[in-house]
Amino acid sequence: MRFSITREALQKGLAASAAAVPTRAALPVLSNILIHAEDDAVRLSGTDMSIFVSLSVPAEISEAGVVALPARQLLEISRVLDDAPVKFAAADGNRDGVATGVDIECGRSKFRLYGQAPDEFPDFPEIDFADGWEMSAGELQTLIERTSFAVSTEDSRPILNGILWQLRGAATVMVATNGHRLAKMSRELDVSGPPAEADLIIPPKALSQVQKLYPADTVLQIARSENHLAFRSEDREVFTSLIEGPYPNYEQVIPSDNDKVAIVNRAALETAVRRVAVMADDSTRRVRLSFRSGDLGFKVQTPDLGEAEDALSLDYEGEDIQIGFNATYLLEVLRHMPEEDVRMTFKAPERAATFSPASDEPDYLCLVMPLRILD
Repeated sequence: MRFSITREALQKGLAASAAAVPTRAALPVLSNILIHAEDDAVRLSGTDMSIFVSLSVPAEISEAGVVALPARQLLEISRVLDDAPVKFAAADGNRDGVATGVDIECGRSKFRLYGQAPDEFPDFPEIDFADGWEMSAGELQTLIERTSFAVSTEDSRPILNGILWQLRGAATVMVATNGHRLAKMSRELDVSGPPAEADLIIPPKALSQVQKLYPADTVLQIARSENHLAFRSEDREVFTSLIEGPYPNYEQVIPSDNDKVAIVNRAALETAVRRVAVMADDSTRRVRLSFRSGDLGFKVQTPDLGEAEDALSLDYEGEDIQIGFNATYLLEVLRHMPEEDVRMTFKAPERAATFSPASDEPDYLCLVMPLRILD
């Protein structure tokens, strides 16, 4: 193997592929990035056996070849090199009887790096893209951005550690929840070859890679097998295992009879919540909101610490109501609202509240379960 590559292209490929490399690998080979030099490009691949990421970058190939090298050391080397062509060549000799090393040169800097036998590196899942569909990366990234923040990070209910992607032809819904908050976005997408009806539960780490790796104007090829989902463009691929099991019926927890409605400026509400939350208890982050005609009051009381109050004007229809929320959940919901005015609906202090754009466009809804108010 022998090739030359710009430092910029090397760093770009390494950063993308190393995102799938585990911090603590169960198998030594998983700490490596697979480098495959062929034709006029180098393909760099990384995996933790759940997510597979691969990126092809341009290079001048003198001799084709493949090698698996330690991801962390490769990244560190690329960061300290001069801005000059980087030359890779198979190292003379071997380690433990296997040719696994490369010599790396950039200007007057020289490194020899050993890795694993490339045939030990896991194969990517086999998925037939002929049975897949195409859609805009930007459309998919919007769905991910608006929902993924609500996914659970606890191990008690593993199914909630994934994001639900419901496919109904061109109609699609993405949902995430941790049992205390929920985010749901529905869209009619411009897709080519719409998929059959499916409910896919996807690890958020994989969707995060889709957000980072693909420009918004990219047309993504998407395909699935029984246990995997794949995203592909001309020069990069993301494969992920799907989470198995039935997702909870989220429609059952979305209230349809909330009769108290408030319209409030998102930025003003976020500022007020953030201000009083300074005095909130670290464990509950409880903030009390008092809704009445034309006015919204905020109050936090934390024994042995102190209290805070604030207020702002708003449009409100319904009887007066006081309701408690986790300030962190409120701020996350508000941060992801796509418009300046937010519609909030309520039924009772112990019932779920909904948050959505005041214009009803796009079709986006968040739900937050209330906290019991302490007298």
